[in-house]
Amino acid sequence: MSKNSRALGVRPLGPLAIAFLLLGALTMLAPFYFMFVFATQPRAEIFSMPPPLWFGDHFLENMRILREKIPFWRNLGWSLYVALASTALTLLFCAMGGYAFAVFEFRFKKALFGMVMGTMLIPSFLGMIPSFLIMDALNWIDQPRALYLPGAAPAMGIFLMRQYILSAIPKELIEAARMDGCKEFRIFWSIVMPLLGPAFGTLGLITFISSWNNFIGPLVVMRSVEMYTFPLALRSVQSPVNTEWGALMAGSAVAVVPLLVIFVFSSKRLIDGLTSGAVRG
Repeated sequence: MSKNSRALGVRPLGPLAIAFLLLGALTMLAPFYFMFVFATQPRAEIFSMPPPLWFGDHFLENMRILREKIPFWRNLGWSLYVALASTALTLLFCAMGGYAFAVFEFRFKKALFGMVMGTMLIPSFLGMIPSFLIMDALNWIDQPRALYLPGAAPAMGIFLMRQYILSAIPKELIEAARMDGCKEFRIFWSIVMPLLGPAFGTLGLITFISSWNNFIGPLVVMRSVEMYTFPLALRSVQSPVNTEWGALMAGSAVAVVPLLVIFVFSSKRLIDGLTSGAVRG
């Protein structure tokens, strides 16, 4: 046990706790492991008893089958485009909204912030029909902008940015910039934005993963297979009688790899950003 742990009063985990944590980790990782294993197996092997426990040599064939059934690279490209556009717009608009609620004093500020937070209590599926009607009225059906523009300022993102600005950016810094003659947009863009790195990392990671995995949104507004995002395209591979499960698992494995890589390199920033706003309310 380290000196820092003793100073903080942290007790080491016992063997039973370690075994319980290992069991939980294995339970969580098992679906990912079998997905990668099944991605390398033909359909007949996947449903054999016992099922295969190690990797096979059928991955390239599964990918060939998948590319025959869907425009694989086009769907993957649309998913990447939508996820990046959604992430960029969300970071910009949430930073602007969080900055306004954290720095400015205006009439009905608390009421407006309460309304923004209240939207988090509304189940997302309740907005499916209104969203479709609005997208149809704007002639955005089967257009990628229908996936990243409507949700570009989520309440959770505004809240995260507000809390981070309140806790990590001194008001004296903003007041000093105003005394030097900086306009509000210049203060926001040149002083506040560069200091929002941890909050940007956290919100960007959450937004990218959410957009990449989004299934309901494209299902509502997308009509042609060429415009499907990758999760919806994979769903179109399934059929009641003749699903190529090996190809489906191969596509799922390809879709998961970028998220795993991003999470591995961003997990520390995610934790730092989520905890940084907990100092002040």
